[in-house]
Amino acid sequence: MTTALLIAHGLVAVALLGAVTHQVLATWLPARMPPGSFLGRFRAVPADRFAGAVALLYGFSAILGAILYVSFRVDIRPVLENSGHWGTLGLFDIKEHFVAIGLALLPAYCVCWRQPAADALARTRAALTLILAFIVWLSFLVGHVTNNIRGFAS
Repeated sequence: MTTALLIAHGLVAVALLGAVTHQVLATWLPARMPPGSFLGRFRAVPADRFAGAVALLYGFSAILGAILYVSFRVDIRPVLENSGHWGTLGLFDIKEHFVAIGLALLPAYCVCWRQPAADALARTRAALTLILAFIVWLSFLVGHVTNNIRGFAS
């Protein structure tokens, strides 16, 4: 059961990674790009279309991670401690804190993206999206490295 949850968590994380990366690039790239270029087509997709998916996937990923955390804490963390992987465990603890900060930022993120045409919130939207993208990328990489060192199936 734990392995199935870990796979689901990974799939949700990859979908979240794609959505938030697309949104942050569409938000931060210049509005005027060459129309036939890859970045021009990439930028043509409205960034506001990703806000609902990012919020939903972030919440779902956090819930799956919280469910899996019990198995990690009981089965995996002691093995990593005995093996001396203190740096990995420290990064994992930092990741947990960043994910909690991201969850706290999620309501503000949703409110800012609710009215994307309002220029008054453009900088706030861009900043919140960049912060969430950083948290998602950090969480994905640290979780992946931790699983590669000592995964649930080991």
